Amino acid sequence: MQLKKINPNLQKALIENDLIEANELQQETFSTIKSGVDAVVQAPKNSGKTTTILLNVIQKMEKPVGESTRALILVQDKEKVLEAVEQFKKMNHYNNLRVIGVHEKGDIDYDKNVISAGMDVLIGTPIRINEMFSSAGFNMTTIKMFVVDDVDEMLRKREDAIILRLSMSAEKTQRLFFCSQITERVEILADKIMIEPLFFEMED
Repeated sequence: MQLKKINPNLQKALIENDLIEANELQQETFSTIKSGVDAVVQAPKNSGKTTTILLNVIQKMEKPVGESTRALILVQDKEKVLEAVEQFKKMNHYNNLRVIGVHEKGDIDYDKNVISAGMDVLIGTPIRINEMFSSAGFNMTTIKMFVVDDVDEMLRKREDAIILRLSMSAEKTQRLFFCSQITERVEILADKIMIEPLFFEMED
């Protein structure tokens, strides 16, 4: 995938998974996300939003470091968690970042034990992540990337308060929203938690 200064290990894994050409969404957002600024990205369904999130997280995290979780990706439901983790593992083949997916149907004590042994990337549903955070399952202060996929769908489910609470607990972090529509509620939440976010709107 031809992206400026992309991590060579990541590039190798992308090519092996037939992700050879960066699409418009990936080309437009890569440099901005890499720079560490906050952003809201709107793109149609099936436009590669999850791939864009995962390649940027791998690019920024680069390799396993310490024991504390450094990237948090919120996704809608169990199905999305499993899909994202499976795709992450393929793209992460040569970077060896430690990843776990958590959702309401999983065993919370098992998940907390795995995370406490050392984790780089945590992918999960807002409700399960909030439960884990409330019971000291992981430390939000070490999060360097706070990403919400399908944020417009989560806000329809009234998960604003959870996203806000988790975000407030992260100290110095990059905040990224991905959505199919930048609704008024998405704008309001971005305004509350982000620092001068950039907005990207991809057409159908």
